[in-house]
Amino acid sequence: MGSLVKEFESKYWCKNELVVGIDEAGRGPMAGPCVVAGVVFPIGFDHDLINDSKKLSSKKRDELCELIKDNALWYAIEVVDVEAIDSHNIYRATQMGMELITNTSPAAVSLTDAMPLTEVKIPFESIIKGDQRSISIAAASILAKTYRDELMVEYDKIYPEYGFAQHKGYGTAKHKEAILTYGRCPIHRKTFTFKDEFQISFDI
Repeated sequence: MGSLVKEFESKYWCKNELVVGIDEAGRGPMAGPCVVAGVVFPIGFDHDLINDSKKLSSKKRDELCELIKDNALWYAIEVVDVEAIDSHNIYRATQMGMELITNTSPAAVSLTDAMPLTEVKIPFESIIKGDQRSISIAAASILAKTYRDELMVEYDKIYPEYGFAQHKGYGTAKHKEAILTYGRCPIHRKTFTFKDEFQISFDI
């Protein structure tokens, strides 16, 4: 992971500037919030196991989540609720969460995973596949994914018929079947639609 740090963080760290890496979890699901996280590491920090959250097991993410929190100078988690998603659309709502974290962080530069920012007070870099190329963004992806998964497990206890603990709100066949059977619950995104096997569009 050191070479990734050299590519992005190090060009700011060599100027004694802190960097905040930002990523999200939950842009694609049919239900539940999107969670945005930001991490500021000490200048020069490195750890070989920190990587894109999608490449890690749930157990490994949990372990690294504690390591990240223990080593970060600063971190933040912003929950973008369903109301904000439906009001602004998922792209803009996620962007707003990233802008909020950028503007409240102590960093001089913001690195995001492929998300341009508009309303920010500091410079930013939007990095394609940033969660695989920046240790700060990768760490943020782990915090966001871990926090969102925990939220969806709690929602599963409130709405057990939908299976949120298993699919985390994504559009699996069983999830779609549950929506057709029970209708939409309060954490389903009103702006999300899907088609059944007959290609009939259902506004959930």
